[in-house]
Amino acid sequence: MVALVASTIITILMSVAVVAYAKRRPVDPPLSWGEAMIFSSVIFSIMFLAWGIVPHQWLTLAENEWSFREDRIWTAWGALVPISQGGWFPFNITYRVLSDSVAALIYIISLGPMVALWRIWQTRETLNAPTTAVQTSTYGRPLVRKG
Repeated sequence: MVALVASTIITILMSVAVVAYAKRRPVDPPLSWGEAMIFSSVIFSIMFLAWGIVPHQWLTLAENEWSFREDRIWTAWGALVPISQGGWFPFNITYRVLSDSVAALIYIISLGPMVALWRIWQTRETLNAPTTAVQTSTYGRPLVRKG
């Protein structure tokens, strides 16, 4: 349980750090080789945590500590009792299927923030843009008259 919570918190904190840095970093200066390596390592770490470590820790917790096995049938606290158990529900849902479904949800849910992080980084010039823009002509020159 501690490993699942810790890896989830680290993933969220690293993602928040990327957003905070995207708001500070100007768009114009090019990246150096070292900066590019650091940034790619951070992004790889976030992706590795979100799609590798967090689902693995969930499956480990569910299967080892909570005994989500193939032979246990999930009845949703008596609401979805399968026909094989004398109920009305047409098929069996095992605890193993339930834990795998939660792991798939972790993948799906973590895809949204990852795409949002990519969008924030690629559109950071709008985050850093000044609010008062100078009106320009069709040739790109400012229309401000110097007095």
